[in-house]
Amino acid sequence: MTSNRPYLLRALYEWISDNHMTPHILVDAAVEGVNVPEQAVQKGKVILNIDGAAVRDLNLANDWLSFNARFSGRSHEVSVPVEAVLAIYAKENGQGMMFAQDDETPPPTDPDSGPGPAPEDDGSKRPHLKLVK
Repeated sequence: MTSNRPYLLRALYEWISDNHMTPHILVDAAVEGVNVPEQAVQKGKVILNIDGAAVRDLNLANDWLSFNARFSGRSHEVSVPVEAVLAIYAKENGQGMMFAQDDETPPPTDPDSGPGPAPEDDGSKRPHLKLVK
């Protein structure tokens, strides 16, 4: 299956906007293809305001997120591969979603379907879920 990240980005962008909040994204600036002004990058990450009032020509496609915005009074074309987006949230209250660094998980293997290691069921494995507030 394809990544669910672009679909979640679009849905959360709409949800945040519909609630009259300001959508921001956290981007890993080290990912190949990220095009953002260098002065906006801090510690390898950049926070971008993607509110309709702050950007022009916002395009939330399946592979890329792109828009025009002003940084320090200068217009800049911003483009970000969707996999570089680490989070989307509302500036006013922080509600939104963080994404896993690697959301491309392989499909589970069925031990009855052929070659591959059989899953171990020793009862000691617990789900690794984290409560995010």
